[in-house]
Amino acid sequence: MTKQSFRIKKHTMKCYLFFSFTFIFCLWNLPAVSQNNDNRKMSYEKQRHADIGNGHYINPIFGGDYPDPSVLRIGDDYYMTHSSFEYYPGLLIFHSKDLVNWEPVCRALYDYVGSVWAPDFIKYGDVYYIFFPADGTNYVVTAPSPEGPWSKPVDLKVGHIDPGHVVGPDSKRYLHLSNGYLAELTDDGLSVVGEPRKVYDGWQFPKDWIVECFCLESPKLTHKDGYYYLTVAEGGTAGPATSHMVVSSRSKTPWGPWEHSPYNPIVHTGNKDERWWSRGHGTLVDDTNGNWWIMYHGYEKNFYTLGRQTLMEPIEWTGDGWFKVPDNIDAAQSIRKPAGNRIVHGMKLSDDFSGDTLGIQWQFFKEYTPDRLLLKDKKLIFKSNGKTPADSFPLLCIPVNEAYEITVEAQITDTSVGGLVLYYNSEAYAGIGVSKDYFITYMRGRDYTHEKNTVSSHVFLRIVNDKHEVSTYYSVDGNTWVKSDRSFETSGYHHNTFGGFFSLRTGLFSAGEGTVTFRNFTYKGL
Repeated sequence: MTKQSFRIKKHTMKCYLFFSFTFIFCLWNLPAVSQNNDNRKMSYEKQRHADIGNGHYINPIFGGDYPDPSVLRIGDDYYMTHSSFEYYPGLLIFHSKDLVNWEPVCRALYDYVGSVWAPDFIKYGDVYYIFFPADGTNYVVTAPSPEGPWSKPVDLKVGHIDPGHVVGPDSKRYLHLSNGYLAELTDDGLSVVGEPRKVYDGWQFPKDWIVECFCLESPKLTHKDGYYYLTVAEGGTAGPATSHMVVSSRSKTPWGPWEHSPYNPIVHTGNKDERWWSRGHGTLVDDTNGNWWIMYHGYEKNFYTLGRQTLMEPIEWTGDGWFKVPDNIDAAQSIRKPAGNRIVHGMKLSDDFSGDTLGIQWQFFKEYTPDRLLLKDKKLIFKSNGKTPADSFPLLCIPVNEAYEITVEAQITDTSVGGLVLYYNSEAYAGIGVSKDYFITYMRGRDYTHEKNTVSSHVFLRIVNDKHEVSTYYSVDGNTWVKSDRSFETSGYHHNTFGGFFSLRTGLFSAGEGTVTFRNFTYKGL
């Protein structure tokens, strides 16, 4: 071989190796690139999404009104439910593979029993249980699987709120309750033995802290390394930005005596300059790699209207057997996510009504009357009730963005009024409706303006909520839009103003007599 041919062959080999390495490098990195690009497709309708696609997440895990999270792990599957209050059907169950991306599974409560507060979702033996308070008592529903079918609610006939299930060293079952009380359960978990007794006084935070109340609530039990860790909420769930907190104590038994964590409070909003206010109501869960996390809720600064949103932070176990949030973790910054497969996150809020049953995103307020609904030929025919959105029992779903728009096509009868609403309660709602004579703008819980309807009984309606600044629109064809005369501001439509622990929800109303027919409800984050 000549020197020239050797140099040519050597140069060719270098080029081959270079391009081979480049090709392999690109293939190696293609899944990561695709994952980042596909991340935008992993949730619906420009909804806020915790998974940022680079192995990290940023709170909230659930944007919108998902308070009092209760989570359990079964193998490499995670399940969670939340308080559902006066919205029915209630107790929506979500499923996840990585604690960050969640899909809706089913609803566990279809019978109206009052306002459903903080639940506890557990498995005992081969049965799944959700314990929850409502209307001055506590209930339980059961199922053979998280997917159901779920039983009708059983009244445990015991007071207090926020039940937390635990099995003691005596193999008996117990419920911890608010204000430090403990009730014994029967073996089947469907009734209470005797009267509850007080076993815990809570941790006394400094008297000069700015809180809503002492409010010892949300007892959740974790048994680990011979200790029962009692995780509770104190300080009040709303009110001042610094009100709520997560507190931990431990004992060798579920009834004490208790010692308090030197790291209390585990979670707390230190001042009102933080992004997340009133952080509290925590529950612990371990992942498949042996790491631990705390799920809790909080209000987003200046967005009380969205309700209490679900947040998550990692926790670490200390050498002396306590847990705490690592010092370098900030709930408002990105955090490395747990391992696990990613699924499409969230719940599609838009609805073309093509199914034969009501979509899982919808709930009635203060009642469950599916007999008012008929789904047919991609239409929702909604029987009218009451005279205004206030008493019509609207059909609602949970917005998850700080800014969003909703649109619907509506057809009314001569005696009905229907449209779009942002609904907190019967005193605080806003929106746009149409009757045969007028387009009606609703604000502060009453109709404010009547613009002459010279169009028809078949129109398109839209609400744009741009971070509390709300405008309403109507259209003949769904393409050319006319803005209503009034825009308004809704930042005060929340619990600290009106009580109830609700949120400002989007939805449809049908009032008067007759029916309103809806097509193509769309939600889009802005």
